[in-house]
Amino acid sequence: MDLNLSGKTALILASSQGLGFAIAEQLVREGANVVISGREEEKLKAKCKQLAAIGKGKAVYQKADIMKPADIKQLVSHAVETFGTIDMLVNNAGGPPAGSFEELTDEEWQASFELNLLSYVRTIRAALPYLKQQGGKILNIASSSIKEPIPGLILSNTFRTGIIGLSKTLASELAPYNILINTIAPGRIGTDRVKHLDQVNADKQGIDIKMVEEQMKAQIPLKRYGTPEEFANVAAFLLSDANSYMTGSALLVDGGMVKAI
Repeated sequence: MDLNLSGKTALILASSQGLGFAIAEQLVREGANVVISGREEEKLKAKCKQLAAIGKGKAVYQKADIMKPADIKQLVSHAVETFGTIDMLVNNAGGPPAGSFEELTDEEWQASFELNLLSYVRTIRAALPYLKQQGGKILNIASSSIKEPIPGLILSNTFRTGIIGLSKTLASELAPYNILINTIAPGRIGTDRVKHLDQVNADKQGIDIKMVEEQMKAQIPLKRYGTPEEFANVAAFLLSDANSYMTGSALLVDGGMVKAI
């Protein structure tokens, strides 16, 4: 299937590693131009070289802390100055810390709100004038917690659900401009974030991390963690012309782990 992404431009938040970078790789393979971002410039430089080696779409980077409004504005401006417009926006952010309700402070709640929800709001607002010009796609990365709360991750459970409300509302507001917005929610995908959460769980139980991984795999019908590449394949479809009639939707990429309907 031709996704018709060649020559189009994607701005991807928090994309120097993990799921964000996997999406950047897949889009470049399809011929798209990408702007990756993150807080570590040396890592971004190295990742851009990795993307350039694919030999299809172009890749540039912009150092940005998405908790800072000025950085978001600069990031959007850099994308437009480099490639002329933005056709695809991928909102992504690192996961908030684990913890129960009584363990977390006001400061941790505020930081998670800024990182995991308000950064999406600010970036959509900044990119919207360019997306409105010719239509486009917005993809918000959330978590399987949008369907089934994850024990010990109350911050994620709260603010990831807020992303769904945002996306569903904007689906109606942005439809007249031919802007489609969807949410993609990973389950247990083999990233550093999931490895960290498994380690936290292992420490709490006083067991080896391998035992935690086996416990989690036993809950997944496919009996394994997904790969970032598998996740990125779904993201690329949602961002492409092949998706012409899906907006306001939330898709799980979780190997069947979540039992909720």
